[in-house]
Amino acid sequence: MPRDAPYLAVADALSARILAGEWEAGERLPSRARLAEEYGVGRNVTQRAVDHLIVKGLLEGRAGSGTFVCVPRERVLMVRSRHRERRGGTPTVAGVEERGRAGAWDAHSQVRVPAPEAIAERLAIGTGGLCVRTHYEFLADGHPVQLSDSWEPMAITGGTPVVLPEMGPLAGKGVVARMRSIGVEVETVVEVPRPARATQEQANLLGIGVGDLVLRIERTLYDTGGRPVETADMVIPDARREVAYEFGIDRRQLLEPRGHFPQPTPNDGR
Repeated sequence: MPRDAPYLAVADALSARILAGEWEAGERLPSRARLAEEYGVGRNVTQRAVDHLIVKGLLEGRAGSGTFVCVPRERVLMVRSRHRERRGGTPTVAGVEERGRAGAWDAHSQVRVPAPEAIAERLAIGTGGLCVRTHYEFLADGHPVQLSDSWEPMAITGGTPVVLPEMGPLAGKGVVARMRSIGVEVETVVEVPRPARATQEQANLLGIGVGDLVLRIERTLYDTGGRPVETADMVIPDARREVAYEFGIDRRQLLEPRGHFPQPTPNDGR
């Protein structure tokens, strides 16, 4: 068993046993404590090994019940691309594409929602500052594949025709186009992806198990003055979707002399 990654050795061993039919689809695996004893490792090692196989789609965790063998699922590639954003795309997650899948979404907006402390900090407004909050459920082939909660300060959009993202003259056109229509130019987008565990509500909406691995992307858009104009939390089931980021190369950077580090090119993500 390699010393640098013992959990991978355990995962490989469990995978081989599953593929050999020792445990059938739908059958529960032994407890992590029992597996740890069997392989002579700590419980944290078996936990990581099980998590690894959940991500690969061989296992499924069920809160309060244990870990079960499931039918391996294809992980669909979702590409977040600066270039595709420039050509247009779905609102809030413009640039996300899936091989062979047509996207659709449901959205529900609330106005005059006080910003929680964490959201207020990201938007550089006071805690309790009024916002428009929009909850999105994105679908592929009729199945939920992504959730998103978007927050926009009403100090920016309040009293304008584009205060509601999915209503009005620019409904569904994305944050960049809506902000531009009221004289606000979005220049930069920052995305911070983090692994997380599905909450009860997220699991119900996405059709996955409570505690399943998800990718949580914290995204914030800034105008040309560095002011945050929108922030969102996106949740993607890790076992079903693989997220890739695609960026173009500014040809001007190819002409820069070696040793020179140019400033990052602004991203117009919507």
